[in-house]
Amino acid sequence: MKQYENVVIFNHPLINHKIAILRDEKTSTKEFRELIEEITMLMTYECLREGVPTSKKQVQTPLELCEQTVVEDNSIAIVPILRAGLGMVSGIQALFPSARVGHIGMYRDEETLEPKEYYCKLPDGIENKLVLLVDPMLATGGSACDAISLLKKKGCTNIRFMAIIGAPEGVSKVAQAHPDVNVYVSTLDRQLNENGYILPGLGDAGDRLFGTK
Repeated sequence: MKQYENVVIFNHPLINHKIAILRDEKTSTKEFRELIEEITMLMTYECLREGVPTSKKQVQTPLELCEQTVVEDNSIAIVPILRAGLGMVSGIQALFPSARVGHIGMYRDEETLEPKEYYCKLPDGIENKLVLLVDPMLATGGSACDAISLLKKKGCTNIRFMAIIGAPEGVSKVAQAHPDVNVYVSTLDRQLNENGYILPGLGDAGDRLFGTK
């Protein structure tokens, strides 16, 4: 796959270890959810290494007063793409408990493989926040591209997209369609199959998260 300046592919041994368990068809729904949360937390740490809105705060230690850098209140919004993206929210909230959460609902037409929007509810003032758009699987890239376009129409200018597993086709599509959006992917898989599923992948992330199959 061509390299893009706005794409970061992680190659972290701890994340890779957790993804190995995540892929296993024998992994239970409970463990699958926990792994999604843990991987998301690790990804968020790296995703927000730079460019996070911060300010200075005076903190009284047991010994003296000091100045400390803190993340600005109400500066981050989490937007999962429904429904699988919901599994990643708690991992980010563990680091940013006060982050506002919006939702974008999309489903994939089984014949055309194109995304269809059915729901959108975003926090007030989201255009002034750093937006973390999340979906565990970046397959064709259609849903991610449409969700990013929707956020831009709402005035958002600081958007970062996170996916746990990506296909080269989807990563390339998002990177080219939205060069101003940084894309973070834990693992880049081989390809899509004829039904638009990632290979080797992990199956349907939503079904495995919510135990619907």
